[in-house]
Amino acid sequence: MSKRQFFLGMLLAAIIGGVVALAGVGFLIKPQNAGGFDEKQQASFVNLLSGEDFTIPDGINFVASAQVVTPAVVHVKSQVAYTSRSERDPVQEFFGFPDPREGQGGQGRSMPVSSGSGVIISRDGYIVTNNHVVDGATKIDISLENNKRYEATVIGTDPTTDLALLKIEANNLPFVKFGDSDETKIGEWVLAVGNPFDLNSTVTAGIISAKARNIGILQGVENNLQIESFLQTDAVVNPGNSGGALVNLAGELIGINTAIATRTGTFSGYSFAVPSTLVKKVMDDLMKYGAVQRGLLGVQIQNVSPELADYLDKTFPVEQGVYVGGVNENSAGQEAGLKEGDIIVSIDGKMVNNVANLQELVARRRPGDKIEVEYIRDGKTNKASATLKNFSGDTNIVKREVPKTFTFEGLQFEEVKEQVKEQLEISGGAVIKMNGNERWRKAGARNGFIITSVISDSGRTRISSAQEMVDFLEKTKGEEIVVLGMFPDGTEYYFEVD
Repeated sequence: MSKRQFFLGMLLAAIIGGVVALAGVGFLIKPQNAGGFDEKQQASFVNLLSGEDFTIPDGINFVASAQVVTPAVVHVKSQVAYTSRSERDPVQEFFGFPDPREGQGGQGRSMPVSSGSGVIISRDGYIVTNNHVVDGATKIDISLENNKRYEATVIGTDPTTDLALLKIEANNLPFVKFGDSDETKIGEWVLAVGNPFDLNSTVTAGIISAKARNIGILQGVENNLQIESFLQTDAVVNPGNSGGALVNLAGELIGINTAIATRTGTFSGYSFAVPSTLVKKVMDDLMKYGAVQRGLLGVQIQNVSPELADYLDKTFPVEQGVYVGGVNENSAGQEAGLKEGDIIVSIDGKMVNNVANLQELVARRRPGDKIEVEYIRDGKTNKASATLKNFSGDTNIVKREVPKTFTFEGLQFEEVKEQVKEQLEISGGAVIKMNGNERWRKAGARNGFIITSVISDSGRTRISSAQEMVDFLEKTKGEEIVVLGMFPDGTEYYFEVD
């Protein structure tokens, strides 16, 4: 074969190959009758997160924590009662909620409902939430993530920390384990789980922005013993998140979401949670004693700051700490030898940077507990052991006497306290403690109302005890009755139950 024939053969083969290639490409790019996007994307359902080609950096996988916590965060709905006119909330007045003493005009109108969140902390149904979520409630409904519903009983409340302990009758419930909020670090990832705007089981993420924050929201607390030492976070929290969980990436409870910093009523960048170390102590107290046991050091304190140094015309040896401005007589602080001018820098070996920090550390202990106080006096560091006392000045544990209640068809009655009898000059009666009866609610019955007599077809019957009230209702079941009595401020009132 000549060279000319060889090159012509090669050229012809190249041309034929090119034509075949173009035909193949044209066939492949023609629209095909694909059965769905599996064929269009040439892939079936995949989870890239679980694939070998996609890895999540250690420590920032939120999935495991969310799966653990979400089933144990509940929706709390509280029906709120009205009390006497002098005790009514001006916000309720502004929005036009009905007054139960304004004749029959309030009949058929629903009671206001407070909505928030709660966290199951035991298999047998103990739930922690905020006090402001259940304050004044006549009925508390709990909704689980799986939509099961329960009615809760209030075991105890603590306005000084804005916490409350509830109980539902259930077993084998999912629950969140307590973590150690002391071990959380600023910048650490956290999740907030709750029910903002009634959106169940909502999870948001953020970081710890600060610790031991005092934002001044718990004002007007009895004896001025409020504790504000919040964890600050930028996880999104909105109305309805109150009482919900703040957890670390291990799914451990490190705080109870309580407040937001906002001028609009919705999230504006920061939220605040009661630290878990304080939550656990308060919950233990409420479960064991029915009341929180507060151990007090008995000193007047201020934050160490340049402003305080200028005001006192002193030079402080440290930049952070708590300045003792006074020591109460017969207090734990006085017995430990603390004096005005001392600067407390640690409690039980834990550094104290500010007043909120010190108050939280002391509030974790009970009357009779001993704490080690490290302080600076005249430039020298000293240590002292202080035995904490209660507000009465002793070391006794105070148990709340739970009044005996009597129930009938969703109603709970209790006896009138002796002090109230003396104030109102009455010999007895039955107090409506909780009203879960629709007929009575529509009629105007409210929590705290004192029943002194009732009228039925057989005439008027004077009521001197809660048991007598239940006996009367059992006897007149189904009849129309008129209930007479008064509110705690002495305002007389009556209502008809059809």
